Amino acid sequence: MNGARGARERLVVIGGDAAGMSAASQARRLKGPDELEIVAFERGHFTSYSACGIPYWVSGDVPERDRLIARTPEEHRARDIDLRLRTEVTELDLDRGRVRARDVASGAESWTSYDKLVIATGAQPIRPDLPGMDAPGVHGVQTLDDGQALLDTLARTSGRRAVVVGAGYIGVEMAEAMIKRGYAVTVVNRGREPMATLDPDMGRLVHKAMEGLGITMVNDAEVTALLTGDDGRVRAVATEDAEHPADVVVLGIGVRPETALARAAGLPLGEHGGLLTDRSMRVRGQEEVWAGGDCVEVLDLVSGQQRHIPLGTHANKHGQVIGANVGGGYATFPGVVGTAVSKVCDLEIARTGLREKDAHRVGLRFETVTVESTSRAGYYPDASPMTVKMLAEVRTGRLLGVQIVGREGAGKRVDIAAVALTAGMTVDQMTALDLGYAPPFSPVWDPVLVAARKAAGRIRGTG
Repeated sequence: MNGARGARERLVVIGGDAAGMSAASQARRLKGPDELEIVAFERGHFTSYSACGIPYWVSGDVPERDRLIARTPEEHRARDIDLRLRTEVTELDLDRGRVRARDVASGAESWTSYDKLVIATGAQPIRPDLPGMDAPGVHGVQTLDDGQALLDTLARTSGRRAVVVGAGYIGVEMAEAMIKRGYAVTVVNRGREPMATLDPDMGRLVHKAMEGLGITMVNDAEVTALLTGDDGRVRAVATEDAEHPADVVVLGIGVRPETALARAAGLPLGEHGGLLTDRSMRVRGQEEVWAGGDCVEVLDLVSGQQRHIPLGTHANKHGQVIGANVGGGYATFPGVVGTAVSKVCDLEIARTGLREKDAHRVGLRFETVTVESTSRAGYYPDASPMTVKMLAEVRTGRLLGVQIVGREGAGKRVDIAAVALTAGMTVDQMTALDLGYAPPFSPVWDPVLVAARKAAGRIRGTG
């Protein structure tokens, strides 16, 4: 392929958001246009935006859509990246080193050859095949286009009843957004408690707090259909034993890796349907194909297993690693510990590492402790309650996971545990951490260290 273009190589990137454009931008920093041609395909209207910020745009906390855009198509093109919007890649020809792309508007198709390929196709929202799922008034919130469509519906709809299907991160964030917009909100959740990324006892705290905000929680409920009115619009969400009236329905059921292209091309996929890569983010068994973002599986440093964790933080890091390697440098992505933080109104929710069922699944013996503390010294004004749950391995005392639910100042404390997990620390070692202290910021013993002391004592007892 290089013979037709002299010494210049061509990098083709599929996907124009976090991982794809981070890879393209980093590669461009390392190699100029005379050495590396970069062509990026994006089937949507936008590039390099924060999908995580969509609920806060819908709620009105972020007043304008464009504030979520980190870099516009024009900015990418100004850096000699041939960015082709509204162009969808439909086929990979790995043997001949080329991709087939289709112009969404005209339907015209063409082949583009590559020397190096980056697959950053992201994830697709889970949308069950149920009656009424495609009715007007039913919305996902995966892209900026999705967010705009939801806001357009809210502007046209006179009713004020919203049903959110699913109670994971997107579900609880969209419940908050609809509360802030003045809607009566019902959350229909198939699990025992909201936030399945937490253990049920911690999810129960989220449940109580959401009900305290006026949100109606319907747990252990399977959606059977979305009912429509005479005008064809959604009017209710049906479960096995009830109907929940709705003027708008928001889907927050979760996502799965978007790997149809990769699957058709015979690329290796993991248990969760994501692409498998090595530490350099190169697709296993492929010399010139890399992948990153929500379409890949990553190594869990705590359990040692592959996981699918769709987060913008990981996607940007994947892109930086890919771009460095494509551009002639060297970088690796070692893995993750599963850290995430969210909120519903003033309730902060955080977790890192393993839940109880995760630890059971990989055959670990562990102890759990739960402590109640406060965000500041108890005597300081506005000290708020906080619950910390910690898992530690029996015999070694190795920290396995932490979950935190509380008010202001609770969520980001999970970062202490994330660093400890990455370093492989024991709970006993954590008790000696030199954390910052002053009454406006923390009790003398930070809540995470209180949990570590209790866990260390429990481990010594079992030992």
